[in-house]
Amino acid sequence: MRVLLGCSLGGEGHLIPLTEVGRAIERAGHEVLLLVPPALAGSAERNGLPYRVGDEPPRAFVDEIWRRVRAGPADAVAGLIDRELFGRACTEAMLIAAREVRDTWRPEFVVREPCEYASAIVAYEAAINQAQVGISLSRLEFNVRAMVEPIIEPFASGVASAIAAAPYLTSFPPSMDESPWPDTRRFRPASAATDPVDGQRPAGDEPLVYVTFGTVLGHLPGAIDVYRAALQAVAGLRARVLVTVGRATDVAALGAIPENTRVEQWIPQETVLRQAALVVCHGGSGTTFGALASGIPLVVCPLFADQKRNGRAVRDAGAGVMIESGEDAAGGLRSLGPEDAAALRTAIDQVLSTPAYHRAARRVAAEIAAMPTLDDVVKHLG
Repeated sequence: MRVLLGCSLGGEGHLIPLTEVGRAIERAGHEVLLLVPPALAGSAERNGLPYRVGDEPPRAFVDEIWRRVRAGPADAVAGLIDRELFGRACTEAMLIAAREVRDTWRPEFVVREPCEYASAIVAYEAAINQAQVGISLSRLEFNVRAMVEPIIEPFASGVASAIAAAPYLTSFPPSMDESPWPDTRRFRPASAATDPVDGQRPAGDEPLVYVTFGTVLGHLPGAIDVYRAALQAVAGLRARVLVTVGRATDVAALGAIPENTRVEQWIPQETVLRQAALVVCHGGSGTTFGALASGIPLVVCPLFADQKRNGRAVRDAGAGVMIESGEDAAGGLRSLGPEDAAALRTAIDQVLSTPAYHRAARRVAAEIAAMPTLDDVVKHLG
């Protein structure tokens, strides 16, 4: 069976879950082809799956959308990225390539991430079965689908209902993510710990604190301030600290690096999670649930998008602390200052020294470890 994988302009946080499913499909003996926008061509090359490059909206348009989000007010720009960038502009840009791949390569199944709609449209037009791979909490993605329905329906009447009825794959555990999707299929991510261990290290062995704010932040104004606040928070901490800043951020622009800290643009997350005692992040779904799948507690400092929801889920599960913000910046984007660095340091000390957070993270990891493997789920997709 030939399976087309559709990815949007959303970054590696959208691409990586999709390619993990693609590799499982390959292991099952099927052929896959990844369709990406130009901005993700380099990432697709590094991922190693066969891929083709479609099109994307002009950079000036994308920058203008983000400018409007930053300008706010928050109520006026809520959902703007999903509606105007992903729902409309990215779909229009990618449709020609998606139809060309469908008509020449002739896929028999389509798997997409929830922000990419062109592959859903071409699958629906040709009566090809499809599925989607969740990247955020399922309720959020279900509501986004309803929000963009008026935008994607003119491309192919009925496609929104087809998306709603298709299998929805997620690696998030039911205790933290009750799903409204009718055909929800949960799987254990490849990086999940099958026997989660205590994140605390033996006496004399300093714990590893992993700090990451994802791959999108580096493209946004204010990214340097966020990383500088994080570096200030971990300076002098009795721990080894690894900070990853993404390929769009120049490490040299950060200034002085604390002696206990190593800064890299990119390291595979699964490599770090085998060693980390604590993850400090903005609450992006891949990092948040990747840490929990490995039994690692978190300090979550939301910056934008769905991150507050993920932070609340971590807090409510007892598996970490969320740094509460006062008033968000216009449009929901948050920058960090010295007061945030102090709050981060307090939260890091609190989680590292409190066994209850580690126990709660291990409980979530055990729940995830009991879910079917991705290979098992993929066997029943077609």
